[in-house]
Amino acid sequence: MTIKQFGPKGWTPELMASQKGKTYLITGANTGAGFEASRILLSKGAKVVMLNRNPAKSQVAVEALKQQLGADADISFITLDLAKLDSVRHGATQILEQVSRIDGLICNGAIAQVATQELTADGFESHLGVNHYGHFLLCGLLFKRIDESHGRIVVVGSEGYKMGIKKIQFDDMNWDNNYHPNHTYCHSKLAQMMFGYELQNRIKQASKNVQVYVCHPGASKTSLINNKANGITRIAFSLMAMTPIVQSAEKGAYPELMCATQDNLSERAYHGPTGFNHWVGAVDQREIESFVQDKASAEKLWTLSEQQTGLEFAL
Repeated sequence: MTIKQFGPKGWTPELMASQKGKTYLITGANTGAGFEASRILLSKGAKVVMLNRNPAKSQVAVEALKQQLGADADISFITLDLAKLDSVRHGATQILEQVSRIDGLICNGAIAQVATQELTADGFESHLGVNHYGHFLLCGLLFKRIDESHGRIVVVGSEGYKMGIKKIQFDDMNWDNNYHPNHTYCHSKLAQMMFGYELQNRIKQASKNVQVYVCHPGASKTSLINNKANGITRIAFSLMAMTPIVQSAEKGAYPELMCATQDNLSERAYHGPTGFNHWVGAVDQREIESFVQDKASAEKLWTLSEQQTGLEFAL
């Protein structure tokens, strides 16, 4: 069910107020939706710090944004690899040293459809390690600064959460026995979304000043499906991308931008495209499937995530 808060056109950046004086951090921002989100926030006067794993590509992105928006665009990057917990810790230390306020942390970076099982440097199934554990640790390490800034955390989920097994596979989190590129991706996105809604619960209980929003980009022309996906998946997506059922990377950035900047949004909701299959179309508020809000699973996942990342996520 869609709740039409923004009319037939849905939310667009035309509704975004000036962002002067505000600072946003975006993971995976040197390409795709993260890059477009950076560009739009900068055009509204914000400061943006990209959190990317590749310094060379980050520098190219910074130069491209300055060329488009002017040399005074307040864009920078800090190297942070979500697949390596030590890199997340080191990046978070740099952020806390260099960034005095965080108005929004947009958890945009992700991997998808890795054809064969891969493990991160810390021994996690790669989708879960990058998409969930990396962001869980980053959010925990930066939470106090976000709270001090009365800021927001934006969890970028996926419509994939409704696919796959629709539950957390606690008995085999690395999928050693039944690895499947789509199911593992969907599993990681479900974990991210469960984390987002459970974080809302804990913030409310602790009376903290952080807002948490969960969204998804729809089907967008980004580099998410890359050479780690199998050939059939790459061909299928490239053909889909030539049709109207896949939108631009810029439009894919609208949900996360809305969640990062728009006032009077419902936190206990799911925000994204409302058109065909929820892949494209006007961006607005949608309802959440009940299994994402399973309290027992969310609490168990939280405890496991603390154990696996070595973080006591203190609120």
